[in-house]
This record gives sequence, structure tokens and C-alpha cells, in this order.
Amino acid sequence: MLAKRLIPCLDVADGRVKKGVNFVDLTDVGDPIEIAAAYQQQGADELVFLDITATNEHRKTMADLVERVSRQVFMPLTIGGGIQSVADMQRLLRAGADKTAINSAAVAHPELISAGAQKFGNQCIVVAIDTAWDEQQQRYRVYTHGGQQATDLDALTWAQRCVELGAGELLVTSMDRDGTKRGFDDRLYQALGRVVNVPIIASGGAGKLADFTDVFTQTPVDGALAASVFHYGELTISDVKQALRTEGVPVR
Repeated sequence: MLAKRLIPCLDVADGRVKKGVNFVDLTDVGDPIEIAAAYQQQGADELVFLDITATNEHRKTMADLVERVSRQVFMPLTIGGGIQSVADMQRLLRAGADKTAINSAAVAHPELISAGAQKFGNQCIVVAIDTAWDEQQQRYRVYTHGGQQATDLDALTWAQRCVELGAGELLVTSMDRDGTKRGFDDRLYQALGRVVNVPIIASGGAGKLADFTDVFTQTPVDGALAASVFHYGELTISDVKQALRTEGVPVR
């Protein structure tokens, strides 16, 4: 079994790291460069950097900030937010990204997934899927524009389509669990694991050590992404890795 990955996430707006609950009520956490350097020292396996207002503000991801962050970290760096074209992907890869994440643009223009995969390789293309459970329809619905716009896409069907188009990895966020610290939505990731065969990163809901153990032992995800518990020092990367080792989960 491949080692599982622990991935802090920097949600950035106005050049600062922000964190909210259920994608709203954002509060300032700190400077992205300082926080990235701290995660480097803690032993994070990867880092995700999301420019969370770029799409809604109709602008490009801040490549200069990405470049400064990339100088602080020597681990894989995934960048997302505001990517609309292959040229945008290339600009961010040149700024220091190892992978680019697309969400709203992928829904609007699925061919962008294939175009990026053909030019840079599947391993560079991460499709981020924000989803929430629709009780009436009994399915996971896909949302875009930072969780503000509902689509009619079913998350499991969309995940399959993304992989068919060339996505090398899926970053799937449970909006229901985001910032709640109630644990990952294991049911969601179990269902995804039955329909796709690419690495899945679970996001949304981490609150305690057992949440990481549960998602890695009860679902087929390859990585677990968290923000609040790491940003506020409630848990450290080393805390989580030690707990996972104790439970027999392979980590780096």
C-alpha cells in the first residue's frame, strides 16, 4: 500500500490565508508564506494553495504569490483558483506549482481537462470537486464558484467524467463538513472509490486524530486535506502521522 498523504490547505484571499465554515464567514489566519514555511518544517507531504476569490472576481491566480510560496516549500505544490486556460496552467507551473487544480472552469469547459492533460500530463491536472448532499434528490450535487453556485451535476458521475477526460487526481471537498470539525464524509469517499481509479484527496471536516485514521482505514482515499486544525495549532502534521502509524496506516 502506498503511503498516505497529509496535505494542509491555504485558502487565500487578498493575499492572506482565510478559513471559514461551510464556505462562508471567512476569518484571517495569517501570511501564506510564513504558514507554508511552517508546514514545510512540520513535514507536510504536499501543500494545496487555493486562490478562493479569483473565479468570482474574474481574475487570474496571483502568480507572484505562488512563486514566493514555492520558494519556501520543497514538497509538491498544487495551485488552484481562477484557472481558465492551458496558458494559465503553464503560468502557474512556471511559477513553481507541481500540479494545477481546476473546478469551476472544468465544469464550464470540460475540454480544458483534456487539453491540460495532453500538454502537461495527467499527473499535473487535479480536478477539484465541491459537493454537498442533496436530501431531496438523494445524491451529492456539484457546486462551483467557491460553493456559491449549484449545478445539476451528480458528483459521482462528474468524477467519472473528469477521469475519462484525463484528470490525474481528484480533490473532493464535502461542503457539508467544511470547517465543522465533525469528521470527513466517509460515505462520500467510499462511493467515489467505487467509481474512479485515480488518487482521491478527502477535504472537509477534520477535527481530531481519529478523523484521519477513520478516513484512511474506512475509505480508499490517498490523501487527507485539512486547514483549521493545522492553522490553529490544534493538531500538527507530526501528531497525525504518529497516530496513523500507531493504527498501522502507512505514512511517510
